[in-house]
Amino acid sequence: MATFIGDYGCRLDAKGRFILPAAFKKQMPPGSPDRFVVRRDIFEPCLVLYTIDDWNIQLEKIRSRINPYNREHNVFLRNFFKGTAELALDSSNRLLIPKRLLELAGIGRDIVLAGQDGRIEIWDAERYEKIEMLPEDFANLAEKLLGDSQNQE
Repeated sequence: MATFIGDYGCRLDAKGRFILPAAFKKQMPPGSPDRFVVRRDIFEPCLVLYTIDDWNIQLEKIRSRINPYNREHNVFLRNFFKGTAELALDSSNRLLIPKRLLELAGIGRDIVLAGQDGRIEIWDAERYEKIEMLPEDFANLAEKLLGDSQNQE
């Protein structure tokens, strides 16, 4: 499993391609295929990029919980896969994002690639810069999610 950290500004060319930052390439597991899956995020107006191995981990989680013969589950699957595409690095370390996905996420030419553990979020640069959480609010959220008093270090 890959662990991506850092955020990097990039620019899409006229075809919708960007160069994968060398730092992210180095953070991929050795021997990892140069194949990825991109999909629109469920909660935010951005895209999410997974290595093919991490994508397969996501699919296993879904398969373990979803029954395609359940109508509600089937609606989820349809919508989950609706904004999805498989990508491959070209010889210049570029990835081509389909225009329909860029439009779905409202992404222009300037983008930010933000590492989030096993995935990379792809944001419109202007929108990404507006994401702000006050330090006190972040501290409160961290305490709420991670502040288990029985597991103090």
